[in-house]
Amino acid sequence: MSIGEGAAIDFATARSHDYPSIRQFTIFLENRVGQLLEVVRRFEGSHVTIVGLSISDATECAFVRIVLSRPEQGREILERAGLTIIESDLLCVELPAGPQPLVQVCSALLQAEINIIQAYPLIVHPRDNPVMALLVDNLEAAAETLESKGFRTINEDDLAECD
Repeated sequence: MSIGEGAAIDFATARSHDYPSIRQFTIFLENRVGQLLEVVRRFEGSHVTIVGLSISDATECAFVRIVLSRPEQGREILERAGLTIIESDLLCVELPAGPQPLVQVCSALLQAEINIIQAYPLIVHPRDNPVMALLVDNLEAAAETLESKGFRTINEDDLAECD
């Protein structure tokens, strides 16, 4: 069995916190044709699926942010490739049904004075509901706030089901 495969993990033990989060890997790439393809091909033949993707372009480089279905295995693949990566914790929230679900999420976080730093949708949705990945300035407070208002958060175990 590979690291992180198959067993439910207590958040507090594994990640030094007890709130649901997902990991984002930021990869620094040279800004030239074909670099993204080289990264995504690294996951061919593995049990790791890219479930979220965001790209920020700059003159000399690009910042590729990815969320993986199996982050432990994904980190190993990225490290073996010799890529420069940064790991961050994100809050992942299912969007409620109805018109303007982002208004509801943003309003809940604003009421708690929580700032959204990055946001992007996931490509693959656990339980077939639309999902947003959020980098916020206070992850624990954001998770508590959203859950107290009836929003459902997603954790890494949910993402593993997306394979």
